[in-house]
Amino acid sequence: MTNVLDLHGIRHHDVDRLVENFILLKEKPVRIITGNSDRMIQLVKDVLDRHYMNYESLKPGQITILK
Repeated sequence: MTNVLDLHGIRHHDVDRLVENFILLKEKPVRIITGNSDRMIQLVKDVLDRHYMNYESLKPGQITILK
């Protein structure tokens, strides 16, 4: 999968905009690397839920958006 957004080193206040642009502009499936930060994971899930995205988190620190 070539559509990957790695959030390592990204500040929490920039996550909403980056994730929203990424999920709306890229063809699915895409993967977001969140790392193990509970706060980062929740910020990403908030954006995904707001846009009714179908996602799974099978590997720690990664979220895959299916549709």
